[in-house]
Amino acid sequence: MKKLLLALLILASATINAQHTVKGTMTPPEKSDWVILYEIEGANQKFITNTTIKFDTVVVGGEKQILGKFQFQLPAGTKKGVYRASYRNSGSGFVDFYFNNENVEFIFNPKYADESIVFTSSRENKLYQDYMQTSNKLQKEIDVLQASYIEDNSKDTKKQYKKNVKALEDLQDSYENKSEGMFVNTFIKASKKYNPSSPKVTVEEYMSSTVKNFFNYVDFKSEVLFSSPLLIDKITQYIFQLNFSEDYETQQQHLKDAITGVLNKITSKKLENSTITYLIKVLTAQRNGPLVDWLFENYYDKLPSDKQDSEFKKETLATLRATVGRIAPDFSWKENGKEMKLSTLNDGGKYLLIFWSTNCPHCVKEIPVLHESMKNRNDISIISFGIENDSVNWTEFVKTLPNWHNAIGTHPENKWDNEIVQTYQLLATPTYFVLDKNKKIIAIPEQMEDVQKYFS
Repeated sequence: MKKLLLALLILASATINAQHTVKGTMTPPEKSDWVILYEIEGANQKFITNTTIKFDTVVVGGEKQILGKFQFQLPAGTKKGVYRASYRNSGSGFVDFYFNNENVEFIFNPKYADESIVFTSSRENKLYQDYMQTSNKLQKEIDVLQASYIEDNSKDTKKQYKKNVKALEDLQDSYENKSEGMFVNTFIKASKKYNPSSPKVTVEEYMSSTVKNFFNYVDFKSEVLFSSPLLIDKITQYIFQLNFSEDYETQQQHLKDAITGVLNKITSKKLENSTITYLIKVLTAQRNGPLVDWLFENYYDKLPSDKQDSEFKKETLATLRATVGRIAPDFSWKENGKEMKLSTLNDGGKYLLIFWSTNCPHCVKEIPVLHESMKNRNDISIISFGIENDSVNWTEFVKTLPNWHNAIGTHPENKWDNEIVQTYQLLATPTYFVLDKNKKIIAIPEQMEDVQKYFS
């Protein structure tokens, strides 16, 4: 019995010693009182546990400050990886950190988490943060010198550029050596920036070189990178920031080429599935219907059946019914006692569809201004759709909008639940859609000024 008891005590002691904590201090604290811990798996996150924020008051320099503190007790055997402490339901409300069998502590301002976080405990996170801050500062200096050289072709600028590139290479080697055997070593290597040995003479040469060498230091076979946000972040940057054209069709082709190039590099089916799904979500948020269709047809639909989610596809396509490249969803209304339909209108070379509300102060002010500015455009047919609780105010208001087609949508409980409002995925008023003569959506201007600029 004594031997058994001793063995249990030793086991319990080992278990306790193997546990680690994650502690965070918010200054000032977030309004909410909860934090959720996730494990990051590429573009996805896996729930681990949650905790509450405890508030404390301290005196600093004679002034009282309220702090928000939280703590997670990690179970024994928690695997090393990238974790996220999330304190908001949406937006940038989280802190990412690396865990490798050590306690992690940090202080941060929740409004500016990335810029303000300071790790007070964790050798791995301290080293990686120090690396990122130091290398990013030097990289910014290199970028400034590259831009200056394109402007002046100065020998002094070129000399300083080469000097800074060499300094960054030495810094990279230093941190790769310091982190040898550590979990963050993989991420330090993958975070290395490509810089040509000499500055480029033109913007075109610089961009071509950057795009060609962007993934030079990324190991697409690394299982560690697969399970981190770093790879997804670099993919996002490559596709959406390095490929741009003001021409819509050219931009779409750039995006297709970039996506194809990235997916051709991926050999892991798990990462491929995750990346395709992630890109569909990003493009859906951008309301890029044609490119989402292309991704479904050429990539998602070719995934193994057990990796596809029919409900996800259905909901995505429903969300994109009213996007550029789609035929505008049809609806009908009565005008002077006559039944009218969007799909059968034939009185314009182009159509401007406006969703607005008499309960929207901005709309009430903006719509008459737009009406005045468009009154001489006989080639454009305008359909205004009022999102209303009832027709009383709307009926009076549209009397000031002659020569427009005026439709109304109501709902017995909530005007935003109107079928047309839901179909067009409207979140605010006013919202504008520009249609061609076949009622295909060709633009979604954000502001009235954008509408005026488009038609000018």
